[in-house]
Amino acid sequence: MLCYNAAMKFGFAQHILGRAGLRSHDSRRWQNNPHLSVSLAYLRDILIYLDSQDIRMYRMAADLAPYLTHPGHPRFHRQIEECEAELAAVGELARRLGMRLSFHAPAYVLLNTPDPQRRLRSVRMLDGLAAILDAMGLGDEAVVVVHIGGHYHAHQAARAEFVRGWESLAEPTRRRLVLEHDDRRFDVLDILWVHRRTGVRLIFDFLHHQLYNPHGIPVADALAMCLATWPPHQTPKIHFSTPTTEMVRDRKGNPHPPRLNRHSHYINPFTFIDFLRSLPPMRDFDIMIEARARDLALLQLRRHLARFAPDLVE
Repeated sequence: MLCYNAAMKFGFAQHILGRAGLRSHDSRRWQNNPHLSVSLAYLRDILIYLDSQDIRMYRMAADLAPYLTHPGHPRFHRQIEECEAELAAVGELARRLGMRLSFHAPAYVLLNTPDPQRRLRSVRMLDGLAAILDAMGLGDEAVVVVHIGGHYHAHQAARAEFVRGWESLAEPTRRRLVLEHDDRRFDVLDILWVHRRTGVRLIFDFLHHQLYNPHGIPVADALAMCLATWPPHQTPKIHFSTPTTEMVRDRKGNPHPPRLNRHSHYINPFTFIDFLRSLPPMRDFDIMIEARARDLALLQLRRHLARFAPDLVE
């Protein structure tokens, strides 16, 4: 049985709800000259807040450098070079606080798209995110999460096209990329197929595996497959979420069942506890909590673990 311990980092994505006034990035429109330097000031304040809550893992906003690769706004394209000193300083702060940082690529990033313009835009975005992590001086565990992409009614061809897209990337960008399976097109075996051809590290997502597991692979086995793709000196990370179960209403007020691929506001603690208790002994990994209550959900999950599963907590 795996125990939650001090070595296991818990994290969450982007928005801060536990303290008012903390912004994830400079979200102003281009007319107001947003800039990475402003986002980095926000990020520094976020890291200080996370340290006060003993949270050591955080997914940064993909728009940290606003309009960085936008083809219509070339004046924003040199923000990384313009912020070398600030990026290095924030990266040093993250290392000193023991903070694991990452990005998740935006939904429009598709390395297997047949549209050459969209692929070029995707490559530029990935290059930019990787360059930010490099400029911050972060280790190889600071990653950019991507998905295989579109299906295009040709499953095997779509996987193969992702491999070709990956091979076209610059080495510094490939070094930062990790690949996650999704909830309806590409499962754990699909991303394992890609790994065997590229060496890309894999991200296990608990909810995605529940929603799309056509081969009936047990959770522990699927998790082990993904963890094994990470080098021994690196700590893998996984994603954990539970689905929303609240009734929703349409515009006419009619009730409808929820979409199970939507994250709940808070993590169901019993699902999480059962997950940990079901695992055989295996290597350590960090957990990115994907919940709509963000940091509040993470802190509540900690309290639930201490109350309902003290045997799991060292």
